[in-house]
Amino acid sequence: MITAPAGGFHGPVKRSVTIAGHQTSISLEPVFWQALEAAAARKALPLSALVAEIDALRILATDPPNLASAIRTWLFVTC
Repeated sequence: MITAPAGGFHGPVKRSVTIAGHQTSISLEPVFWQALEAAAARKALPLSALVAEIDALRILATDPPNLASAIRTWLFVTC
């Protein structure tokens, strides 16, 4: 039998991040924000710089997903 995550389930939280000089809003669940912040810390990057790098990779895709989906996928594959 499976169990709920510690702390339960939580919906997306919207935050503004500056990418290439402009503000963009990203909605991610708290667990993904925490993982993204941890990844940025491991890479010694500001959160906005890591998001900008993920965004740059996303744009190169044949059929680019939205930024939130790209972040979730990047986190799942790399963390």
